Amino acid sequence: MDASAVTITPLGGLGEIGMNCLALETSEQMLLVDCGLMFPDAVLYGVDIVIPRLDFIFERRSKLVGIILTHGHEDHIGALPWLLPGLPRLPVYGSQFTLGLVQKKLQERGQEHLLDARPVRAGSRVELGPFACTFLPVCHSIVEGFGLGLETPVGRIIHTGDFKLDPTPLGGHATDLDAFAQFAAPGVQLLLSDSTNVEREGTSLSEREIEATLEGIIAGAPGRVLVTLFSSHIQRIQEILDIAARLHRAVAFTGRSLSSNMEIARDLGLLRVDPRRCQPLEVFSEQSLERAIILLTGSQGEPLSALSRVARGEHRQLAIQPGDLVILSSSFIPGNTRAITRVINDLYRLGATVLHEKIQSIHASGHAHREELEVMLRTIQPKFFIPIHGEYRHLVKHAELARACGVAPERALVVENGDPVTLFADGRMRLEEHVPVDSVLVDGKGVGDVGQSVLKERQILADEGMVVALLVQDEYGTVVFGPTLQSKGFIFEQHFAYVLQDAQCLILDIVEQDPKQDTRKMEDRIRQALRRFFRNVLDRDPVVVPIVVRLN
Repeated sequence: MDASAVTITPLGGLGEIGMNCLALETSEQMLLVDCGLMFPDAVLYGVDIVIPRLDFIFERRSKLVGIILTHGHEDHIGALPWLLPGLPRLPVYGSQFTLGLVQKKLQERGQEHLLDARPVRAGSRVELGPFACTFLPVCHSIVEGFGLGLETPVGRIIHTGDFKLDPTPLGGHATDLDAFAQFAAPGVQLLLSDSTNVEREGTSLSEREIEATLEGIIAGAPGRVLVTLFSSHIQRIQEILDIAARLHRAVAFTGRSLSSNMEIARDLGLLRVDPRRCQPLEVFSEQSLERAIILLTGSQGEPLSALSRVARGEHRQLAIQPGDLVILSSSFIPGNTRAITRVINDLYRLGATVLHEKIQSIHASGHAHREELEVMLRTIQPKFFIPIHGEYRHLVKHAELARACGVAPERALVVENGDPVTLFADGRMRLEEHVPVDSVLVDGKGVGDVGQSVLKERQILADEGMVVALLVQDEYGTVVFGPTLQSKGFIFEQHFAYVLQDAQCLILDIVEQDPKQDTRKMEDRIRQALRRFFRNVLDRDPVVVPIVVRLN
């Protein structure tokens, strides 16, 4: 690699929503920006989370000079518990709140000793080998988010992080366009910009609009109000606390992540909490909750969340009463719509009224809409442009917008995960060969041990079910037990008993042909014969597990 070149390798977040991770590399050293996770699609049966393939980083661990975190959302920090154990102890830079969330995440796994936290503030500049980074404040749906102004051997690069342009932000959480413009003044070689909402015309809603809407709704509610939101959305939580104070309502909160994030934000001075008015749910009696606002987790319909348990009537301290108002002050993340609507339906069955973003403006996205993305492009005026953080169609449309804003057509590039791009000091850019960056599936304590074959089996189990056939022979090959067949998720045995009886006869025919044949060979023959039989008779293809035991 040329000493005066910088190669940028996206390891996640380009071509998908989530799992954001980006490496900047010279011939001698490397800098990592974010390392997030992604929640699995419904087809990934049993998988808990998806993380980037970290081999690329581990193979270059001796070159790594540090990790920079733009903000504290899971899709930017969630994979650190799998990354840090494989690295020497390196400085991790981010805001105090971001690092507080990372610290809490690592503490839950007994890994806090792995974190060399280096808190930074807006405007801070840190040097890491051949790189220098200036932290540029941005407005997002979490406090203390940053864009990054990177000084590199090939010139200046700006990484926007996740951002929006809110003209009237709450609590001073604004995107500092002047700071971006000041950093860009000497000229920017490359802009990497958030593409999530490029398909949405105009500008995003302001948090002040959301606060006014929420206050009007809550003021008109005669009884209790339950509000669910993203537990890291500290600005929105502050809005609810301020509304409650103005309306003289108490606030109760429940949910582990919500309680933890509120505590971190309060300790850092990012959340103002009046302990006389705001307490954990268990402190309140049922009577004192009559006109309370209750904050709880479960905005995405997570099965074990507080809201889901309330909707199923399984929460120990909280039960829906007729007339309760439930506000889902969050977006519907793609893939979660079915789970969310199930919770909404269950809440209506219990007598509640439910409001959500699809019927009322009670949530503002943290990502810039098309007009705001155009403002960022015209402010930076980069030589090269690469859209990041979005599905492929988002990247294509953002590149088109960049060309409309004056970026030369051949310099607005659409790349995906594993497509490295090298910038040279003389102003050239070159696409490199693709590197393998397939994502890694995390299932319980297993990391990467769930591959396509396992997923295919799980899909068949979900679609077709399973049949277990058991047969016991003595040393002469005589059947002393079985064959028995037991099905799970395949057929209702009482209605299809004749099918299983015919399958038993089929197994006995195979045994009679060669009673002493190798047990593994016999199992293979039984499996093939039963699969053919079930396809012909029922047009179904379950997983067949034959077990042949031979007694000595």
